[in-house]
This record gives sequence, structure tokens and C-alpha cells, in this order.
Amino acid sequence: MVVRVPLAVLNVVGGVAILASYALAFQHPPEVRDALWGGVPAAIQPVYTASMLAAALGYFPMTHLFVLGTPAYEGASTKAHARALLLAYAALLVPSAMWLPMTVELILAPSLGLWWLVRMVLFAVAAGTLTLLLFTLRHARASRAWHRWLPVAGAVALSLQTVVLDALVWPAFYPM
Repeated sequence: MVVRVPLAVLNVVGGVAILASYALAFQHPPEVRDALWGGVPAAIQPVYTASMLAAALGYFPMTHLFVLGTPAYEGASTKAHARALLLAYAALLVPSAMWLPMTVELILAPSLGLWWLVRMVLFAVAAGTLTLLLFTLRHARASRAWHRWLPVAGAVALSLQTVVLDALVWPAFYPM
């Protein structure tokens, strides 16, 4: 597959950037860290935590499919497919690394403009995730492997987190 090495590099660099953004955000005082929840009720927060874990775990079989897996459908080895896949991952990873630092800045210096930038970042992540879900579904439908639905389950878990909880629910509760 044309995309294996660039996709692996993008995932390593993007993953490190996301982890670094979390590390930097959690160095702030407890009141800032607590404010990252926005107005999400305490009763829903365990759902978020479980969903975040499921999404993180689901990311691995989905990404394994594209970095190490065998293409199962016509056109999966083309340069156009490689570009589209890289773009989808970049749309997921780059804004994901931006979200926490931007949200910390929003907490420290609230502004409507920054609020909308945070929303746009969350929608970019959602768009990248949904695109990856479509790629994963296309692969599963074309594959005959017994485990073909595991990456789909991972992509669905990631989509529930990034599309539903992050892009829709979290902003609905955020006090702006």
C-alpha cells in the first residue's frame, strides 16, 4: 500500500502531539482542569470516560487496518486513496492536538471568537472520524476475513466519542 509509511509517521507524530496536549492541559490548576468538562453534568462524566477509553482502544484496530492490513477493495492501493486517507487522519489528529490547548485558553480568557474556533476544531475532528468510518466500512464489506468487523467497531466507538459526545454534547453544555 502506498500510504503505509506516511500514515504510520502521521499517527506517531499526531499521537505524540495529542498526548503532549493532554500533559500540558493537566499541568494547570485543578479549577482549570475541572472546567475542561464545561457544563457536562457529573452523572454523564463516567459515560464520557468509558467512551474515551473505548474510542482510544478502537483507534488501534482501525489504524492497524490501514497501516498494516491488506487492501480489500478496488482502488485501495491508489495514490488518490492514499491522499484521502492521509487527509482524513490529519483532520482527526491535528485538530485533536489543538482542542485542549484552545479550550484551556478559552477557560482562561473567554471569548466568543475562540469559542467558535473550538467548535470548528471539534467539527474537523468529527469530519475526519466519519471519513475514516466510511473507509473502514468499505473495507469490511469487501473483505472476507473473520475479523473484518473489529476495525469497524473501533471506528464506531471513535465516532461516538468525537461526533456525538465531543462535537455535539460537550458544546451544548459548555457555558458560553
